[in-house]
Amino acid sequence: MLKEQLKKFQIILASGSPRRQQFFREMGLDFEIRLKPVEEIYPDRLKGAEISDYLAVLKASPFKNELKDHEILITSDTVVWHNGSSLAKPGDAKEAYKMIKTLSDDWHEVITSVCFTTSSSQKTEYHSTKVKFKPLSDEEILYYIENYKPFDKAGGYGIQEWIGLIGIEQIEGSYANVVGLPTHIVYKTLMDMAS
Repeated sequence: MLKEQLKKFQIILASGSPRRQQFFREMGLDFEIRLKPVEEIYPDRLKGAEISDYLAVLKASPFKNELKDHEILITSDTVVWHNGSSLAKPGDAKEAYKMIKTLSDDWHEVITSVCFTTSSSQKTEYHSTKVKFKPLSDEEILYYIENYKPFDKAGGYGIQEWIGLIGIEQIEGSYANVVGLPTHIVYKTLMDMAS
């Protein structure tokens, strides 16, 4: 359905994330992957969705002057927001342990922003999902880090992996958003752009 609507457009996904690429395939979208490195630095004053919005737009900036009329570029960023601070991707096992330990037995927010850029316009949307972990033991956290090496994931965990299966008690909002893409927003925005 969406694929049919978008037949006049070329969708470009600027993401190396296998999870985001998989979502695009599962949504039945024809797309190409184009990657350009961007240093993901944002102003300290930004909070929550302001961070993911800023970074999603920043990731689109290297493409700005080369997009053709029929192309839609999609960039996105996910932030794990907990106790007034952003938990980025952990640099090593020690950092991953610290992050997951702080999320244990508590709620946090997973915010994903998606930026849609064309040669003439730009629009950014975000979705926030609340996630609650059970109290996690040190053994559980260490087992997860050792076996799943979650160093490419904001907050140091993947909801679709072992720790999510055994540790997440409640979720308010979109599950797909926590995996890394609010697919319902991508669908709605692309349908609107194609009509």
